[in-house]
Amino acid sequence: MKIAFCYPGQGVQKVGMAEGFVNSDPAYAEMISKASEASGIDMNKLLFEPNEDINITEFTQPALVTACCIITDALFKAGIKPDVTAGLSLGEYCSLYAAGALSFEDAVRLTRIRGQLMSSEVPAGEGSMAAIIGLDAETIESVTGKIDGVWPANFNCPGQIVITGKKEAVQEAMPKLTEAGAIKVVELKVSGPFHSSLLKGAGEKLAKELDKVELSSLNFPYIANANAQQITDKDQVKDLLEAQVSNPVMWEQTLYELEKMGVDTIIEAGPGKTIAGFVRKTVPSIKVIGVSAPEDIDKLLETLG
Repeated sequence: MKIAFCYPGQGVQKVGMAEGFVNSDPAYAEMISKASEASGIDMNKLLFEPNEDINITEFTQPALVTACCIITDALFKAGIKPDVTAGLSLGEYCSLYAAGALSFEDAVRLTRIRGQLMSSEVPAGEGSMAAIIGLDAETIESVTGKIDGVWPANFNCPGQIVITGKKEAVQEAMPKLTEAGAIKVVELKVSGPFHSSLLKGAGEKLAKELDKVELSSLNFPYIANANAQQITDKDQVKDLLEAQVSNPVMWEQTLYELEKMGVDTIIEAGPGKTIAGFVRKTVPSIKVIGVSAPEDIDKLLETLG
C-alpha cells in the first residue's frame, strides 16, 4: 500500500472542526494555544464558538491549517505515515507540515499573513472567480485568452476548472464559456481574484515573510501546486509557495502524479469531501479515506489492517 496525505483548501472550513481530537487529548489543546499565539487569534473561539470570522480569508486560512495539522498529528500518533503529501492551495501548507518541512507555528503564522495579503492586494469588489463545469482546459484557455484580465486559476479535475481575474473580465467570460459548451458557469463568493497575476505583489510580500522561516529537510516528498512535481529539496519550497499565490493550482495534474508514483490510498485529512470528489473524477482507481474525527482513525486502522 502506498499512502498519500492530502489536504483541502478554503471552502470546507466549519465551526467545530478537529474538536473531537482537542477534547480527547491535552496535546491537541496545547496546539490550539500555540496556534493562538502564532496567529494572534483566539483560536479556541474561532474554531469552537459560533462566529462569522471563520469564513473571512485571513481567519479561515490559519483556522483550517490548525485543524488539519491536529488531524495530521493524530494520524502520526496512530502510527499512520504517508509516502507523499499534497494539498490543494492553502492545503499545501498542511502538506509541508506533514512532510516535516514547516513547523506548526510557522504554518499557522504564515497562513494568517497569506490570508491578509491575498485579501488586501486587490480592493474588495474588483476581483472575482467562477467555476466552469463541463469544458476542457484548452477551450477555456482559448476563450479567456481573448479577454484581458481573466485566467484559469484551479485545474481541479477533468471538466471542473475555476477562472480568476478582474470582476468585469470574469463576468465577460462567463456567457462566452456557456456559449462554448460549458454545462454550468457559477460565479464564486470569494473576496478576491485568487491565483491570478493580480496577486503577484502579494506573493512577493509573502516571500519576505518566508525568508524569516527556517525550513527543515522533508521526511517525505510533497507535490507542489505550482508545477505538480515531486519536491524533495527544501530549498525549492519558498519559491514555490511564492509562485502559488499568483499561479494556477495544478490539482488535476497533482493527482495524476500521485497515480504515477503508485499511490493507491489517499487519506483526506480535514473536513469535507472535496479531495474525494476530485479523485473520483480524475484517478478513480485510488481509494480515498476521509479523516476529520477520532472515530475516523479507528475505522482507518481497521481498513489498513
